[in-house]
Amino acid sequence: MKSSAVQTPTPLAHEHLDALRRAVIRFDGCVDIAHRWGGELASLLPAGGRLLAAGNGGSAAQAQHLTAELVGRYREDRIPLSAICLSAETSSLTAIINDYPPEELFARQVQAHGREGDVLVLMSTSGRSPNLLSAAVRGHRAGMRVWAFTGPEPNPLAAQADEVLAVDAPLTATVQELHLVALHIVCAALDAKLSASVATSTQGRLKSIDSTQGRPDSIRSARGRLESHPAADGRW
Repeated sequence: MKSSAVQTPTPLAHEHLDALRRAVIRFDGCVDIAHRWGGELASLLPAGGRLLAAGNGGSAAQAQHLTAELVGRYREDRIPLSAICLSAETSSLTAIINDYPPEELFARQVQAHGREGDVLVLMSTSGRSPNLLSAAVRGHRAGMRVWAFTGPEPNPLAAQADEVLAVDAPLTATVQELHLVALHIVCAALDAKLSASVATSTQGRLKSIDSTQGRPDSIRSARGRLESHPAADGRW
């Protein structure tokens, strides 16, 4: 028997862009959340923290995109940061789904890799995926902070998460498109804070070396070595 639910027609061509424009108007709050999350990750990850991410379908690709930007880089060169996409662990996924209930797909990986203080990012356009809800519960048990990227609130995943970036748009495609924008904002904010921290640290060291004026040349030469370090001009 076919569902009697009314289906929203798929927007075509310029209608697709119109739907995206309408959602962008309501996206400012999400921008602020994403920017703040990036700053928090800039403090957590270089200090040895870890980010785990997961999603289903298109959101799995988004989760992998986020972890790739962190382990690699977004734009500026920097140290690699610990981030694991649970959706991309093919052998683990198939082993778990073969031996355990579907709800364990991500939850078991969270239990294996998550540590107190780490961040768990769960991405779902509907906010109703059972395997992500189970992962959120397991993340809380591990002492992790759970951040959710979802579609419109209310939804079960938003209710489970510590914080939620909820895109107010009725179409799955629009939600996914703005999730991508949001994760890029997260990465840009992280890079900006790390760059500022490196610059501040470098200036502090230079001032400290300035105070060695009048000491042996071997000590004063430390200033020249530090100024030539890649961090001094943003190459690191």
